[in-house]
Amino acid sequence: MNQQDGVRFLLKDPILGKIIDNVGDYSLKRRNHHFAVLVESIISQQLATKAAEAIFRRFTKLYPKFPTATQILATRKSKLRKTGISGMKIDYLKDLARNIEEGKLKIKSLPKMSDEQVIEQLTQIKGIGRWTAEMFLIFSLGRQDVLPVHDLGLRKGVQFAFSLPQLPKPKEVEKFGERWKPYRSIATWYLWKSLQKFDRIG
Repeated sequence: MNQQDGVRFLLKDPILGKIIDNVGDYSLKRRNHHFAVLVESIISQQLATKAAEAIFRRFTKLYPKFPTATQILATRKSKLRKTGISGMKIDYLKDLARNIEEGKLKIKSLPKMSDEQVIEQLTQIKGIGRWTAEMFLIFSLGRQDVLPVHDLGLRKGVQFAFSLPQLPKPKEVEKFGERWKPYRSIATWYLWKSLQKFDRIG
């Protein structure tokens, strides 16, 4: 299965097909530095995009190149706090690094696992919930059949596409998503892109 097969399949959906025609080519950019993606996702949680980017930039400047788990564990909390990372998120970063150091989380093994296995592995880390794991599956591993039903942008995209009077519940989004299997990640990307404020995604 490749991306273009997915787009051709989704074009058959009368509603999503119109969105695809309006948005244009599918161009999700994969990010292959898996550890960096997880670190950034923890730092960025519940922050506006610009604030998250500024803090992440200050964090990376603490090191000559992107740090290893060992280096993060060795960095004093006080030094990390000066970048603007909250105390709780520092604990999350240290927990992620510790799990990698102790071999409980094997980053290199994640691409070989099923979607649910990846989610199960990642959500054992403090500060990584199902949504973060699903974003990792889509943007880092390039998995094509992920439907993050709790994602607000996706729910708004479904509401807009199907002219629903109110924001659909996750279970309703799941029902809509049945028709897009096995390319629900691609459908999600197009629904995100159908909302102008999501232009920067992927």
